[in-house]
Amino acid sequence: MNHPAARWLLRRAALAAFGLLLAAPLAAQTDRPAQPEPESGRSEKTLARAKQYMVAAAHPLAVDAGLQMLAAGGSAVDAAIAVQLVLALVEPHASGLGGGAFLLHYDNRHRVIRAYDGRETAPAAATPELFMREGQAMSFRDAVTGGRAVGTPGVPRLLEQAHRQHGKLPWTRLFEPAITLAEQGFAVTPRLHALLRRDSAMAGEPAARDYFFNTDGTPRTIGSTLRNPALAATLRALAAGGADAFYRGDIARDIAAAVRNHPRNPGTLSEADLAGYTVREVEPLCAPYRSWRVCGMPPSSSGGIAVLQMLGLLAGHELKALRPDSAAAAHLFAEAGRLAYADRNRWVGDDRFVEVPLSGLLDPGYLAARARLIRPDRSLGRAEAGMPPGAKIARADDRLEETGGTSHIAVVDAAGNAVSMTTTIETFFGSRLMVRGFLLNNQLTDFNFNPVEDGRIVANAVAPGKRPRSSMAPKLVFDAAGGLHLVVGSPGGSQIINYVAQTLIATLDWGLDIQAAIALPHAGSRNGPTELERGTAAEQLAAPLRALGHEVQITDMTSGLHGIQRSADGWQGGADPRREGLAKGR
Repeated sequence: MNHPAARWLLRRAALAAFGLLLAAPLAAQTDRPAQPEPESGRSEKTLARAKQYMVAAAHPLAVDAGLQMLAAGGSAVDAAIAVQLVLALVEPHASGLGGGAFLLHYDNRHRVIRAYDGRETAPAAATPELFMREGQAMSFRDAVTGGRAVGTPGVPRLLEQAHRQHGKLPWTRLFEPAITLAEQGFAVTPRLHALLRRDSAMAGEPAARDYFFNTDGTPRTIGSTLRNPALAATLRALAAGGADAFYRGDIARDIAAAVRNHPRNPGTLSEADLAGYTVREVEPLCAPYRSWRVCGMPPSSSGGIAVLQMLGLLAGHELKALRPDSAAAAHLFAEAGRLAYADRNRWVGDDRFVEVPLSGLLDPGYLAARARLIRPDRSLGRAEAGMPPGAKIARADDRLEETGGTSHIAVVDAAGNAVSMTTTIETFFGSRLMVRGFLLNNQLTDFNFNPVEDGRIVANAVAPGKRPRSSMAPKLVFDAAGGLHLVVGSPGGSQIINYVAQTLIATLDWGLDIQAAIALPHAGSRNGPTELERGTAAEQLAAPLRALGHEVQITDMTSGLHGIQRSADGWQGGADPRREGLAKGR
Protein backbone atom coordinates (compact mmCIF):
# COMPACT_ATOMS: atom_id res chain seq x y z
CA MET A 1 0.00 0.00 0.00
CA ASN A 2 3.03 2.30 -0.31
CA HIS A 3 2.46 2.84 -4.01
CA PRO A 4 1.22 6.43 -4.58
CA ALA A 5 -1.83 5.31 -6.58
CA ALA A 6 -2.82 2.82 -3.91
CA ARG A 7 -2.45 5.42 -1.20
CA TRP A 8 -4.61 7.80 -3.23
CA LEU A 9 -7.36 5.21 -3.65
CA LEU A 10 -7.40 4.42 0.07
CA ARG A 11 -7.50 8.12 0.90
CA ARG A 12 -10.35 8.70 -1.54
CA ALA A 13 -12.35 5.82 -0.08
CA ALA A 14 -11.80 7.08 3.43
CA LEU A 15 -12.91 10.58 2.52
CA ALA A 16 -16.07 9.33 0.83
CA ALA A 17 -17.13 7.04 3.62
CA PHE A 18 -15.39 7.65 6.91
CA GLY A 19 -17.86 10.30 7.97
CA LEU A 20 -20.42 7.53 7.96
CA LEU A 21 -18.53 5.65 10.59
CA LEU A 22 -18.13 8.11 13.34
CA ALA A 23 -20.28 8.70 16.30
CA ALA A 24 -20.14 10.44 19.58
CA PRO A 25 -22.43 10.55 22.53
CA LEU A 26 -25.18 13.00 23.02
CA ALA A 27 -27.97 13.63 25.40
CA ALA A 28 -31.48 12.36 25.03
CA GLN A 29 -33.82 14.83 23.37
CA THR A 30 -35.63 17.39 25.51
CA ASP A 31 -38.18 20.08 24.75
CA ARG A 32 -35.41 22.33 23.52
CA PRO A 33 -36.14 23.24 19.88
CA ALA A 34 -33.45 22.75 17.29
CA GLN A 35 -32.14 26.15 16.23
CA PRO A 36 -32.57 26.96 12.56
CA GLU A 37 -29.60 26.76 10.29
CA PRO A 38 -29.11 29.06 7.30
CA GLU A 39 -30.23 27.90 3.89
CA SER A 40 -26.67 27.79 2.66
CA GLY A 41 -24.99 24.96 0.89
CA ARG A 42 -21.48 23.76 1.45
CA SER A 43 -18.67 26.03 0.37
CA GLU A 44 -15.80 23.72 -0.42
CA LYS A 45 -12.51 24.67 1.19
CA THR A 46 -8.99 23.78 0.15
CA LEU A 47 -6.22 22.65 2.46
CA ALA A 48 -4.25 25.65 3.74
CA ARG A 49 -0.48 25.40 4.00
CA ALA A 50 2.04 27.48 5.92
CA LYS A 51 5.65 27.23 7.03
CA GLN A 52 5.65 29.64 10.01
CA TYR A 53 2.23 30.21 11.56
CA MET A 54 -1.48 29.72 10.97
CA VAL A 55 -4.96 30.79 12.09
CA ALA A 56 -8.25 28.96 11.53
CA ALA A 57 -11.49 30.67 12.57
CA ALA A 58 -15.08 31.32 11.58
CA HIS A 59 -14.72 34.52 9.51
CA PRO A 60 -12.04 35.76 7.09
CA LEU A 61 -11.86 39.18 8.78
CA ALA A 62 -11.20 37.50 12.13
CA VAL A 63 -8.50 35.30 10.58
CA ASP A 64 -6.87 38.40 9.07
CA ALA A 65 -6.83 40.08 12.48
CA GLY A 66 -5.04 37.10 13.98
CA LEU A 67 -2.53 37.00 11.15
CA GLN A 68 -1.77 40.69 11.67
CA MET A 69 -0.74 39.92 15.25
CA LEU A 70 1.42 36.98 14.22
CA ALA A 71 3.10 39.00 11.46
CA ALA A 72 3.93 41.64 14.08
CA GLY A 73 5.69 39.03 16.21
CA GLY A 74 2.75 38.30 18.45
CA SER A 75 2.06 35.03 20.24
CA ALA A 76 -0.69 32.51 19.63
CA VAL A 77 -2.63 34.07 22.50
CA ASP A 78 -2.24 37.55 21.01
CA ALA A 79 -3.67 36.27 17.74
CA ALA A 80 -6.53 34.38 19.42
CA ILE A 81 -7.56 37.52 21.34
CA ALA A 82 -7.62 39.62 18.15
CA VAL A 83 -9.65 36.90 16.44
CA GLN A 84 -12.18 36.70 19.29
CA LEU A 85 -12.65 40.47 19.39
CA VAL A 86 -13.39 40.60 15.65
CA LEU A 87 -15.72 37.59 15.90
CA ALA A 88 -17.69 39.51 18.54
CA LEU A 89 -18.44 42.01 15.76
CA VAL A 90 -18.77 39.93 12.58
CA GLU A 91 -20.14 36.69 14.09
CA PRO A 92 -22.29 38.14 16.92
CA HIS A 93 -24.69 35.20 16.86
CA ALA A 94 -21.98 32.81 18.06
CA SER A 95 -19.65 34.40 20.61
CA GLY A 96 -18.36 37.63 22.06
CA LEU A 97 -17.75 39.70 25.16
CA GLY A 98 -21.05 38.61 26.69
CA GLY A 99 -20.23 34.89 26.67
CA GLY A 100 -17.73 32.34 27.94
CA ALA A 101 -14.95 30.13 26.59
CA PHE A 102 -12.54 27.28 27.23
CA LEU A 103 -8.94 27.85 26.21
CA LEU A 104 -6.06 25.38 25.90
CA HIS A 105 -2.56 26.84 25.52
CA TYR A 106 0.59 24.99 24.54
CA ASP A 107 4.01 26.47 25.37
CA ASN A 108 6.34 24.86 22.86
CA ARG A 109 9.58 25.96 24.52
CA HIS A 110 8.72 24.43 27.89
CA ARG A 111 6.43 21.68 26.57
CA VAL A 112 3.68 22.82 28.97
CA ILE A 113 -0.10 22.72 28.42
CA ARG A 114 -2.33 25.06 30.40
CA ALA A 115 -6.12 25.01 30.50
CA TYR A 116 -8.40 27.95 31.31
CA ASP A 117 -12.08 27.67 32.19
CA GLY A 118 -13.76 30.94 31.31
CA ARG A 119 -17.25 29.48 31.48
CA GLU A 120 -20.11 31.70 32.67
CA THR A 121 -21.31 31.32 36.27
CA ALA A 122 -24.74 31.43 37.86
CA PRO A 123 -25.48 34.62 39.83
CA ALA A 124 -25.31 34.55 43.62
CA ALA A 125 -29.07 34.93 43.82
CA ALA A 126 -29.80 31.98 41.49
CA THR A 127 -31.69 29.05 42.99
CA PRO A 128 -32.21 25.45 41.83
CA GLU A 129 -35.80 26.45 40.92
CA LEU A 130 -34.65 29.19 38.51
CA PHE A 131 -36.46 27.55 35.59
CA MET A 132 -39.43 26.14 37.51
CA ARG A 133 -42.93 27.57 37.58
CA GLU A 134 -45.62 26.16 39.85
CA GLY A 135 -43.70 22.92 40.20
CA GLN A 136 -43.17 22.48 36.45
CA ALA A 137 -40.10 23.12 34.33
CA MET A 138 -40.40 26.10 32.01
CA SER A 139 -40.26 25.56 28.29
CA PHE A 140 -36.96 26.44 26.69
CA ARG A 141 -38.63 29.15 24.61
CA ASP A 142 -39.92 30.86 27.74
CA ALA A 143 -36.54 30.67 29.47
CA VAL A 144 -34.10 31.68 26.78
CA THR A 145 -34.96 35.29 25.86
CA GLY A 146 -34.40 38.10 28.35
CA GLY A 147 -32.48 38.26 31.61
CA ARG A 148 -33.38 35.02 33.37
CA ALA A 149 -30.79 32.82 31.63
CA VAL A 150 -27.88 35.30 31.61
CA GLY A 151 -24.80 34.06 33.44
CA THR A 152 -21.78 36.12 34.45
CA PRO A 153 -19.71 36.45 31.24
CA GLY A 154 -16.19 35.04 31.30
CA VAL A 155 -14.60 36.03 27.99
CA PRO A 156 -13.09 39.45 28.87
CA ARG A 157 -11.42 38.15 32.05
CA LEU A 158 -10.23 35.01 30.24
CA LEU A 159 -8.62 37.03 27.44
CA GLU A 160 -6.87 39.28 29.93
CA GLN A 161 -5.54 36.42 32.04
CA ALA A 162 -4.27 34.51 29.00
CA HIS A 163 -2.56 37.65 27.71
CA ARG A 164 -0.84 38.33 31.03
CA GLN A 165 0.64 34.85 31.03
CA HIS A 166 1.29 34.26 27.33
CA GLY A 167 0.99 37.54 25.42
CA LYS A 168 3.84 39.37 23.70
CA LEU A 169 2.25 42.38 22.01
CA PRO A 170 0.77 45.27 24.01
CA TRP A 171 -2.82 44.61 25.14
CA THR A 172 -4.08 47.71 23.34
CA ARG A 173 -2.62 46.55 20.01
CA LEU A 174 -4.88 43.49 20.00
CA PHE A 175 -8.02 45.65 19.91
CA GLU A 176 -7.11 47.71 16.86
CA PRO A 177 -8.55 45.51 14.09
CA ALA A 178 -11.90 45.05 15.86
CA ILE A 179 -12.23 48.76 16.71
CA THR A 180 -11.48 49.77 13.12
CA LEU A 181 -14.00 47.32 11.72
CA ALA A 182 -16.66 48.30 14.25
CA GLU A 183 -16.31 51.95 13.28
CA GLN A 184 -15.91 51.52 9.52
CA GLY A 185 -18.32 48.61 9.21
CA PHE A 186 -18.32 45.10 7.77
CA ALA A 187 -20.43 43.35 5.17
CA VAL A 188 -23.36 41.25 6.39
CA THR A 189 -22.69 37.63 5.40
CA PRO A 190 -25.25 35.17 3.99
CA ARG A 191 -25.13 33.16 7.21
CA LEU A 192 -25.78 36.13 9.48
CA HIS A 193 -28.62 37.30 7.23
CA ALA A 194 -30.22 33.84 7.14
CA LEU A 195 -30.07 33.45 10.91
CA LEU A 196 -31.61 36.89 11.41
CA ARG A 197 -34.35 36.13 8.92
CA ARG A 198 -35.36 33.07 10.94
CA ASP A 199 -35.11 34.65 14.38
CA SER A 200 -38.44 35.74 15.83
CA ALA A 201 -37.26 36.39 19.40
CA MET A 202 -35.28 39.53 18.45
CA ALA A 203 -38.43 41.49 17.68
CA GLY A 204 -39.14 42.10 21.36
CA GLU A 205 -35.62 43.27 22.24
CA PRO A 206 -35.25 46.92 21.13
CA ALA A 207 -31.46 47.31 21.17
CA ALA A 208 -30.79 44.14 19.19
CA ARG A 209 -33.73 44.73 16.87
CA ASP A 210 -32.59 48.24 16.00
CA TYR A 211 -29.06 47.05 15.27
CA PHE A 212 -29.77 43.92 13.24
CA PHE A 213 -33.01 44.91 11.45
CA ASN A 214 -34.23 47.66 9.18
CA THR A 215 -37.07 49.94 10.24
CA ASP A 216 -39.55 47.81 8.27
CA GLY A 217 -38.61 44.73 10.32
CA THR A 218 -36.52 43.03 7.64
CA PRO A 219 -33.00 41.87 8.51
CA ARG A 220 -29.98 43.72 7.20
CA THR A 221 -29.39 42.57 3.64
CA ILE A 222 -26.49 40.43 2.48
CA GLY A 223 -23.52 42.64 1.62
CA SER A 224 -24.88 45.71 3.40
CA THR A 225 -22.49 47.52 5.72
CA LEU A 226 -23.14 47.09 9.43
CA ARG A 227 -21.39 49.47 11.81
CA ASN A 228 -21.26 49.14 15.59
CA PRO A 229 -19.97 52.34 17.22
CA ALA A 230 -21.26 51.17 20.61
CA LEU A 231 -19.05 48.08 20.47
CA ALA A 232 -16.12 50.22 19.32
CA ALA A 233 -16.54 52.36 22.44
CA THR A 234 -16.72 49.27 24.65
CA LEU A 235 -13.57 47.87 23.06
CA ARG A 236 -11.76 51.17 23.56
CA ALA A 237 -12.71 51.08 27.24
CA LEU A 238 -11.37 47.52 27.61
CA ALA A 239 -8.20 48.36 25.70
CA ALA A 240 -7.51 51.27 28.03
CA GLY A 241 -8.72 49.82 31.33
CA GLY A 242 -8.35 46.06 30.97
CA ALA A 243 -11.06 43.62 31.95
CA ASP A 244 -11.92 45.69 35.03
CA ALA A 245 -13.53 48.18 32.65
CA PHE A 246 -16.03 45.45 31.82
CA TYR A 247 -16.55 43.92 35.26
CA ARG A 248 -16.74 47.16 37.23
CA GLY A 249 -18.14 50.61 36.58
CA ASP A 250 -20.52 51.81 33.87
CA ILE A 251 -20.43 48.71 31.65
CA ALA A 252 -21.12 46.39 34.58
CA ARG A 253 -23.97 48.63 35.76
CA ASP A 254 -25.55 48.57 32.31
CA ILE A 255 -25.27 44.78 32.06
CA ALA A 256 -26.84 44.21 35.46
CA ALA A 257 -29.59 46.72 34.78
CA ALA A 258 -30.49 45.15 31.44
CA VAL A 259 -30.72 41.71 33.04
CA ARG A 260 -32.58 42.64 36.22
CA ASN A 261 -34.97 45.13 34.62
CA HIS A 262 -36.06 43.05 31.65
CA PRO A 263 -39.80 43.73 31.35
CA ARG A 264 -40.91 40.14 30.70
CA ASN A 265 -38.21 37.75 31.92
CA PRO A 266 -35.85 39.40 34.45
CA GLY A 267 -32.78 37.70 35.86
CA THR A 268 -30.70 38.11 38.99
CA LEU A 269 -27.22 38.98 37.66
CA SER A 270 -25.76 41.79 39.76
CA GLU A 271 -22.79 44.14 39.69
CA ALA A 272 -21.32 42.11 42.55
CA ASP A 273 -21.52 38.94 40.41
CA LEU A 274 -19.57 40.68 37.67
CA ALA A 275 -16.98 42.15 40.03
CA GLY A 276 -16.39 38.76 41.64
CA TYR A 277 -15.93 36.70 38.47
CA THR A 278 -12.70 34.70 38.20
CA VAL A 279 -11.25 32.41 35.54
CA ARG A 280 -10.37 28.89 36.69
CA GLU A 281 -6.96 27.61 35.64
CA VAL A 282 -7.42 23.85 35.68
CA GLU A 283 -5.33 20.76 35.01
CA PRO A 284 -5.60 19.69 31.36
CA LEU A 285 -7.26 16.34 30.83
CA CYS A 286 -4.92 14.09 28.82
CA ALA A 287 -4.98 10.43 27.88
CA PRO A 288 -3.13 8.18 25.41
CA TYR A 289 -4.72 7.04 22.18
CA ARG A 290 -2.54 4.55 20.32
CA SER A 291 0.79 6.37 19.90
CA TRP A 292 -0.73 9.80 20.47
CA ARG A 293 -1.48 11.91 23.54
CA VAL A 294 -4.82 13.72 23.37
CA CYS A 295 -5.50 16.67 25.69
CA GLY A 296 -8.67 18.62 26.41
CA MET A 297 -10.71 20.33 29.10
CA PRO A 298 -11.84 18.76 32.38
CA PRO A 299 -15.19 19.68 33.98
CA SER A 300 -17.12 21.97 33.83
CA SER A 301 -16.87 20.75 30.25
CA SER A 302 -18.04 17.22 29.54
CA GLY A 303 -16.53 17.33 26.06
CA GLY A 304 -13.00 16.48 27.16
CA ILE A 305 -14.12 13.40 29.07
CA ALA A 306 -16.58 12.13 26.46
CA VAL A 307 -14.17 12.38 23.54
CA LEU A 308 -11.44 10.58 25.49
CA GLN A 309 -13.91 7.90 26.53
CA MET A 310 -14.86 7.33 22.91
CA LEU A 311 -11.22 6.95 21.92
CA GLY A 312 -10.65 4.58 24.84
CA LEU A 313 -13.65 2.46 23.85
CA LEU A 314 -12.32 2.21 20.30
CA ALA A 315 -8.68 1.63 21.18
CA GLY A 316 -9.14 -2.15 21.27
CA HIS A 317 -10.35 -2.23 17.66
CA GLU A 318 -8.08 -2.20 14.64
CA LEU A 319 -9.99 0.47 12.80
CA LYS A 320 -7.73 0.31 9.77
CA ALA A 321 -8.90 -3.26 9.18
CA LEU A 322 -12.47 -2.09 8.68
CA ARG A 323 -13.78 -1.08 5.30
CA PRO A 324 -14.41 2.64 5.62
CA ASP A 325 -17.72 2.38 3.78
CA SER A 326 -19.09 -0.50 5.86
CA ALA A 327 -22.16 -0.43 8.04
CA ALA A 328 -20.22 -2.54 10.55
CA ALA A 329 -17.76 0.30 11.06
CA ALA A 330 -20.53 2.90 11.36
CA HIS A 331 -22.25 0.67 13.90
CA LEU A 332 -19.08 0.37 15.99
CA PHE A 333 -18.59 4.11 16.24
CA ALA A 334 -22.21 4.77 17.05
CA GLU A 335 -22.22 2.24 19.88
CA ALA A 336 -19.07 3.74 21.38
CA GLY A 337 -20.82 7.08 21.35
CA ARG A 338 -23.87 5.75 23.18
CA LEU A 339 -21.73 4.40 26.01
CA ALA A 340 -19.70 7.57 26.41
CA TYR A 341 -22.72 9.84 26.49
CA ALA A 342 -24.60 7.63 28.91
CA ASP A 343 -21.72 8.15 31.36
CA ARG A 344 -21.54 11.84 30.58
CA ASN A 345 -25.22 12.31 31.39
CA ARG A 346 -24.98 10.43 34.68
CA TRP A 347 -21.73 11.63 36.18
CA VAL A 348 -20.49 14.98 34.84
CA GLY A 349 -21.16 18.46 36.24
CA ASP A 350 -19.19 21.35 37.73
CA ASP A 351 -16.63 19.49 39.84
CA ARG A 352 -16.62 22.18 42.53
CA PHE A 353 -20.22 21.24 43.33
CA VAL A 354 -20.44 17.52 42.55
CA GLU A 355 -17.89 14.73 42.74
CA VAL A 356 -17.01 13.70 39.20
CA PRO A 357 -15.27 10.28 39.08
CA LEU A 358 -12.81 11.56 36.51
CA SER A 359 -10.09 8.93 36.83
CA GLY A 360 -12.68 6.18 37.00
CA LEU A 361 -14.40 7.31 33.82
CA LEU A 362 -11.06 7.09 31.95
CA ASP A 363 -9.76 3.97 33.72
CA PRO A 364 -8.54 1.53 31.03
CA GLY A 365 -10.07 -1.46 32.77
CA TYR A 366 -13.43 0.28 33.11
CA LEU A 367 -13.41 1.31 29.45
CA ALA A 368 -12.43 -2.19 28.36
CA ALA A 369 -15.39 -3.61 30.29
CA ARG A 370 -17.71 -1.03 28.77
CA ALA A 371 -16.38 -1.79 25.29
CA ARG A 372 -17.40 -5.42 25.70
CA LEU A 373 -21.03 -4.28 25.76
CA ILE A 374 -20.80 -3.44 22.06
CA ARG A 375 -22.37 -6.25 20.04
CA PRO A 376 -21.29 -6.63 16.41
CA ASP A 377 -24.76 -7.70 15.28
CA ARG A 378 -27.14 -5.45 17.19
CA SER A 379 -27.38 -1.88 18.44
CA LEU A 380 -27.62 -1.17 22.15
CA GLY A 381 -30.45 1.20 21.32
CA ARG A 382 -29.99 3.27 24.43
CA ALA A 383 -27.01 2.62 26.66
CA GLU A 384 -27.12 2.73 30.44
CA ALA A 385 -24.47 4.55 32.44
CA GLY A 386 -21.75 2.45 34.05
CA MET A 387 -20.37 2.52 37.58
CA PRO A 388 -16.78 3.77 37.20
CA PRO A 389 -14.23 3.18 39.97
CA GLY A 390 -14.53 5.76 42.72
CA ALA A 391 -18.03 6.84 41.76
CA LYS A 392 -20.58 7.81 44.37
CA ILE A 393 -24.31 7.81 43.84
CA ALA A 394 -25.21 10.88 41.83
CA ARG A 395 -27.29 11.81 38.88
CA ALA A 396 -26.72 14.35 36.16
CA ASP A 397 -29.30 15.03 33.45
CA ASP A 398 -29.85 14.90 29.71
CA ARG A 399 -29.97 18.57 28.82
CA LEU A 400 -28.40 19.74 25.61
CA GLU A 401 -25.85 22.54 25.53
CA GLU A 402 -24.59 25.27 23.20
CA THR A 403 -27.23 24.65 20.57
CA GLY A 404 -25.86 27.13 18.08
CA GLY A 405 -24.10 30.22 19.38
CA THR A 406 -20.57 28.83 19.53
CA SER A 407 -17.32 29.21 17.57
CA HIS A 408 -13.83 27.70 17.57
CA ILE A 409 -10.43 29.34 17.12
CA ALA A 410 -7.19 27.46 16.32
CA VAL A 411 -3.83 29.24 16.25
CA VAL A 412 -0.18 28.20 15.95
CA ASP A 413 2.48 30.92 16.14
CA ALA A 414 6.00 31.11 14.73
CA ALA A 415 7.49 29.67 17.92
CA GLY A 416 5.24 26.61 17.78
CA ASN A 417 2.96 27.74 20.61
CA ALA A 418 -0.72 26.97 20.11
CA VAL A 419 -4.21 27.95 21.23
CA SER A 420 -7.33 25.82 20.92
CA MET A 421 -10.28 27.89 22.12
CA THR A 422 -14.01 27.21 21.94
CA THR A 423 -16.12 30.28 22.67
CA THR A 424 -19.89 30.68 23.03
CA ILE A 425 -22.93 32.75 23.95
CA GLU A 426 -25.03 29.51 23.93
CA THR A 427 -27.92 29.71 21.44
CA PHE A 428 -27.76 31.80 18.28
CA PHE A 429 -27.79 35.44 19.47
CA GLY A 430 -27.80 34.29 23.11
CA SER A 431 -30.43 35.96 25.29
CA ARG A 432 -31.05 38.60 22.57
CA LEU A 433 -30.19 41.22 25.20
CA MET A 434 -27.77 43.73 23.66
CA VAL A 435 -25.73 46.01 25.91
CA ARG A 436 -23.17 48.52 24.64
CA GLY A 437 -22.87 46.80 21.28
CA PHE A 438 -22.58 43.15 22.36
CA LEU A 439 -25.06 40.37 23.08
CA LEU A 440 -25.39 38.68 26.47
CA ASN A 441 -25.40 34.90 26.80
CA ASN A 442 -28.27 32.63 27.82
CA GLN A 443 -25.86 30.09 29.27
CA LEU A 444 -27.89 29.26 32.37
CA THR A 445 -30.26 27.24 30.17
CA ASP A 446 -27.45 24.66 30.08
CA PHE A 447 -28.42 23.74 33.63
CA ASN A 448 -31.08 21.16 34.32
CA PHE A 449 -34.45 22.93 34.48
CA ASN A 450 -35.85 20.41 36.96
CA PRO A 451 -33.28 20.21 39.80
CA VAL A 452 -34.57 16.93 41.28
CA GLU A 453 -34.52 13.43 39.76
CA ASP A 454 -35.63 10.39 41.75
CA GLY A 455 -35.67 12.48 44.92
CA ARG A 456 -32.04 13.68 44.52
CA ILE A 457 -30.55 16.99 43.39
CA VAL A 458 -29.00 16.37 39.98
CA ALA A 459 -25.34 17.04 39.28
CA ASN A 460 -26.15 19.83 36.82
CA ALA A 461 -28.77 21.67 38.91
CA VAL A 462 -28.51 25.45 39.20
CA ALA A 463 -26.51 26.77 42.17
CA PRO A 464 -24.96 30.16 42.97
CA GLY A 465 -21.55 30.55 41.34
CA LYS A 466 -21.84 27.22 39.53
CA ARG A 467 -20.73 26.73 35.96
CA PRO A 468 -23.27 24.93 33.76
CA ARG A 469 -22.06 21.74 32.15
CA SER A 470 -20.71 22.16 28.64
CA SER A 471 -20.01 19.92 25.66
CA MET A 472 -17.25 22.14 24.26
CA ALA A 473 -14.16 20.12 23.42
CA PRO A 474 -11.09 22.08 22.30
CA LYS A 475 -8.27 19.61 21.71
CA LEU A 476 -4.48 19.45 21.39
CA VAL A 477 -2.85 16.26 20.14
CA PHE A 478 0.82 15.33 20.58
CA ASP A 479 2.95 12.70 18.86
CA ALA A 480 5.01 10.00 20.52
CA ALA A 481 7.98 12.35 20.84
CA GLY A 482 5.87 14.98 22.59
CA GLY A 483 5.62 17.34 19.64
CA LEU A 484 2.42 19.21 18.84
CA HIS A 485 0.56 17.44 16.03
CA LEU A 486 -3.00 18.78 15.93
CA VAL A 487 -5.13 21.70 17.17
CA VAL A 488 -8.87 21.25 16.68
CA GLY A 489 -12.35 22.03 17.98
CA SER A 490 -15.88 22.87 16.87
CA PRO A 491 -19.16 24.53 17.71
CA GLY A 492 -22.32 22.46 17.41
CA GLY A 493 -23.97 22.07 20.80
CA SER A 494 -24.05 18.57 22.17
CA GLN A 495 -22.91 17.35 18.76
CA ILE A 496 -19.53 19.00 19.38
CA ILE A 497 -18.33 15.73 20.89
CA ASN A 498 -19.31 13.91 17.70
CA TYR A 499 -17.60 16.36 15.45
CA VAL A 500 -14.32 16.51 17.36
CA ALA A 501 -14.13 12.73 17.88
CA GLN A 502 -14.75 12.22 14.17
CA THR A 503 -11.93 14.54 13.19
CA LEU A 504 -9.50 12.90 15.60
CA ILE A 505 -10.28 9.41 14.29
CA ALA A 506 -10.12 10.57 10.68
CA THR A 507 -6.67 12.13 11.10
CA LEU A 508 -5.05 9.77 13.61
CA ASP A 509 -6.42 6.42 12.38
CA TRP A 510 -7.19 6.99 8.73
CA GLY A 511 -4.45 9.45 7.83
CA LEU A 512 -6.68 12.10 6.27
CA ASP A 513 -5.35 15.64 6.13
CA ILE A 514 -7.14 18.12 8.38
CA GLN A 515 -9.27 19.66 5.63
CA ALA A 516 -10.41 16.28 4.33
CA ALA A 517 -11.20 15.13 7.87
CA ILE A 518 -13.27 18.25 8.61
CA ALA A 519 -15.21 17.90 5.35
CA LEU A 520 -16.34 14.32 6.02
CA PRO A 521 -20.10 13.66 6.23
CA HIS A 522 -21.26 13.40 9.83
CA ALA A 523 -22.85 10.39 11.49
CA GLY A 524 -23.23 9.59 15.16
CA SER A 525 -25.40 8.70 18.10
CA ARG A 526 -26.23 10.91 21.04
CA ASN A 527 -27.45 7.87 22.94
CA GLY A 528 -30.69 8.22 21.05
CA PRO A 529 -31.27 7.90 17.30
CA THR A 530 -28.26 7.35 15.07
CA GLU A 531 -28.07 10.62 13.17
CA LEU A 532 -26.88 10.87 9.57
CA GLU A 533 -26.05 14.18 7.94
CA ARG A 534 -28.72 15.29 5.51
CA GLY A 535 -27.67 15.78 1.90
CA THR A 536 -24.45 13.75 2.17
CA ALA A 537 -23.28 10.23 1.40
CA ALA A 538 -23.99 9.40 5.04
CA GLU A 539 -27.64 8.90 4.11
CA GLN A 540 -26.68 5.71 2.25
CA LEU A 541 -26.05 3.93 5.55
CA ALA A 542 -29.62 4.31 6.76
CA ALA A 543 -30.87 0.92 5.55
CA PRO A 544 -27.97 -1.27 6.76
CA LEU A 545 -27.96 0.49 10.13
CA ARG A 546 -31.68 -0.05 10.55
CA ALA A 547 -31.08 -3.74 9.85
CA LEU A 548 -28.75 -3.72 12.88
CA GLY A 549 -31.48 -2.26 15.06
CA HIS A 550 -30.57 1.41 14.85
CA GLU A 551 -33.26 4.04 14.91
CA VAL A 552 -31.98 6.31 12.13
CA GLN A 553 -32.65 10.01 11.78
CA ILE A 554 -31.58 12.10 8.79
CA THR A 555 -30.81 15.60 10.01
CA ASP A 556 -28.79 18.76 9.40
CA MET A 557 -25.46 18.61 11.23
CA THR A 558 -23.85 22.00 10.79
CA SER A 559 -20.51 21.73 12.52
CA GLY A 560 -17.97 24.56 12.48
CA LEU A 561 -14.73 22.66 12.80
CA HIS A 562 -11.42 24.49 12.58
CA GLY A 563 -8.08 22.75 12.83
CA ILE A 564 -4.35 22.99 12.29
CA GLN A 565 -2.12 19.96 11.73
CA ARG A 566 1.64 19.61 11.59
CA SER A 567 3.03 18.74 8.18
CA ALA A 568 6.48 17.76 6.95
CA ASP A 569 7.38 21.37 6.14
CA GLY A 570 5.22 23.36 8.53
CA TRP A 571 1.47 23.44 9.09
CA GLN A 572 -1.74 22.55 7.32
CA GLY A 573 -5.10 24.09 8.15
CA GLY A 574 -8.73 23.25 7.57
CA ALA A 575 -12.06 25.08 7.90
CA ASP A 576 -15.54 23.62 7.85
CA PRO A 577 -17.23 23.80 4.42
CA ARG A 578 -20.57 24.06 6.22
CA ARG A 579 -19.78 27.59 7.45
CA GLU A 580 -17.95 30.74 6.38
CA GLY A 581 -14.62 30.15 8.13
CA LEU A 582 -11.09 30.06 6.78
CA ALA A 583 -7.66 28.64 7.55
CA LYS A 584 -4.73 30.77 6.48
CA GLY A 585 -1.07 31.19 7.32
CA ARG A 586 2.35 32.19 6.18
